[in-house]
Amino acid sequence: MTTVDPIRKKNDIFKIKAVLMESSYRDYLFFEVGINTGLRISDILKLKVADVKGKYHIELKEQKTKKLKKFRINSVLKSELEEYIKLKNDDSYLFESFKTKGKPLERTRAYCILNQAARTAGLKMKIGTHTMRKTFGFHFYQQTKDIALLQVLFNHSSPSVTLRYIGIDQNILDNAMERFLL
Repeated sequence: MTTVDPIRKKNDIFKIKAVLMESSYRDYLFFEVGINTGLRISDILKLKVADVKGKYHIELKEQKTKKLKKFRINSVLKSELEEYIKLKNDDSYLFESFKTKGKPLERTRAYCILNQAARTAGLKMKIGTHTMRKTFGFHFYQQTKDIALLQVLFNHSSPSVTLRYIGIDQNILDNAMERFLL
């Protein structure tokens, strides 16, 4: 399996959002949920309208870890989700396949959507569905500097695993140390 990168530049995130918005609001919102929640693709694709309708939190049992997870939906994402689901049935998948009605978007199709959007946006990095989770982690850490909280959110075993996971690599550490002076 190829390792994918987080999208580190906010401008690159905006480029992908613009490309996705132009092609499909479903695809745009799928990306928004991924980068604003840090959920794994397997959990995003299983979401149903009832999981988000009128709620401030998403509660689910993670596919990979089988652990219960509850997290707040930020106000911007909540507003976009409410608009998106207005005419949808509660038992419908949040990100339903266009080809196979009544079924969720498939993982391989989600990968293709993100890759095509990244190429159209001119990004050269390794992009996959896991890029959304890593992008969330990278920017969450950049804003909060709280690796312990991010470790809990991701259910990682140690802070070093989380730092490596979000792409805090030797170059970033070297640059930080170069600028550090007492």
